[in-house]
Amino acid sequence: MPSLLRKFALAALPLAMATVAPQPAAAQFLWSPPDLSTPPVTGAEPEVGVNLPGATPDELRAGLLWNLRAAMNVAALQCDFEPTLLTTSNYNAMIAHHDDELAAAFKTVSDYFQRTAGKGKPGQTALDMYGTRIYSGFSTVQAQRTFCQTAGSIGRDAIFAPRGQLFVVAQKRMGELRKSLVLGGEQFYGNPGYGYTTILPSFDEKKCWKKNKLTVGCKEAWEAAAKARNASGG
Repeated sequence: MPSLLRKFALAALPLAMATVAPQPAAAQFLWSPPDLSTPPVTGAEPEVGVNLPGATPDELRAGLLWNLRAAMNVAALQCDFEPTLLTTSNYNAMIAHHDDELAAAFKTVSDYFQRTAGKGKPGQTALDMYGTRIYSGFSTVQAQRTFCQTAGSIGRDAIFAPRGQLFVVAQKRMGELRKSLVLGGEQFYGNPGYGYTTILPSFDEKKCWKKNKLTVGCKEAWEAAAKARNASGG
């Protein structure tokens, strides 16, 4: 049997080199990504998840921006399995580049809870609960790849946005980010190695191997079986 394996290795190398198919771009998790585009949002939309009843337009904008920061933080923690997304470095760069705008947003959100939930401890408790909710709202398992890919793209927009304009990124793309938390898209393949079965040539030494070479007939049969498997998507 070892001699047959050596024969197979010698025969398989040229075929493998000739039949390598193009692979998706790095961090492209879907062959046909779902359309996640949405119109710009204000933060008042229920599906965006800001949830600040009675908030002023400025408070809604601050809440939207703080939700974006939370989402990028979650992505930095969850998406490091794919380094090309740069979710960690983009998050750190976003925090450094937009520190003043983010600090102002946090103060506005804090003041909102002091105004609506009560001064002092009640407002702080409401703020803490709000922070927990928005973080947990971006946790996903089944749609992790879609979320991470979207977050990676938004992170690039965030670090190139002019200072004081991060809220524009939030308005344009928070609806899209929320939609990415639901699994979708055609031909979701995850790890392409799962469920894969190798097509091997016949190891019938008398029928298919002559002088340590795979015979023409057996080689053609092997190639035909491999092509049929590729055509079926298996």
